[in-house]
Amino acid sequence: MRNEQEWLLWPEGAPHAAGDTPEDRPALFPYLLEGPDRPVVIVAPGGGYGMRADHEGEPIALWLNGLGISAFVLRYRVAPYKHPAPLLDAQRAVRTVRARAAEFGVDADRIGLLGFSAGGHLVSSAGTHWDAGSPDAEDPIERVSARPDLILLCYPVVTLRDPHTHAGSRLNLLGEAPAPDLVESLSGELQVNADTPPAFLWHTADDGAVPVENSLMFAAALSAHRVPFDLHVYSSGAHGIGLAEDHPYASGWPAAAAAWLKTQGF
Repeated sequence: MRNEQEWLLWPEGAPHAAGDTPEDRPALFPYLLEGPDRPVVIVAPGGGYGMRADHEGEPIALWLNGLGISAFVLRYRVAPYKHPAPLLDAQRAVRTVRARAAEFGVDADRIGLLGFSAGGHLVSSAGTHWDAGSPDAEDPIERVSARPDLILLCYPVVTLRDPHTHAGSRLNLLGEAPAPDLVESLSGELQVNADTPPAFLWHTADDGAVPVENSLMFAAALSAHRVPFDLHVYSSGAHGIGLAEDHPYASGWPAAAAAWLKTQGF
């Protein structure tokens, strides 16, 4: 369960760090279950790359614990930090958990990423921008693969292209006039390939903040590349509803995700 200790991703200071406050120090907060070789999921709360929503952090980790899955909540950098800081944080989180899997009691081959809203954009980016590690790196963690074994995207921002992006997330991540090639590189629906991890997606059809097309386009790209996925679209619901407990439409998503995680060996 919860360990009050935070584990800094770069104890000696993160790349591009602009200060020495908690917001300058990306970290993992552990919710680890007893026993060896547990599956594990790293949670990235949403918040438009301007903050991180509490209700999309600890409650999700505790829900995962209830499924027998260990979890971490990721404190990734948000505005005024811009790309590539958040993506570096997510990649480093996967590498760290994989490199220290035996210490954490988790399975290095069963590491997932789960994100909400802008956290979903971060997860979709980490699922499409990863490398197998640098064998000659001085830092042993950097020698380890950053590829998540699966990803879960909850009402995610996926595209940074108009007309379906979330303008606030794009502004916070890339600034006012981002280069077109950078927008394209960080639009996940354009970056999927056959090596993208299996994915679970859910959205509400009338989401007024992040259009459902974000999930639809990502699922279509996964389908085109024959990457396994589950897609669940609920007919109505406000953005940012988290676990959606007692929600008249979307309350079924945790059970659907739990069933999918089981099929994936989690």
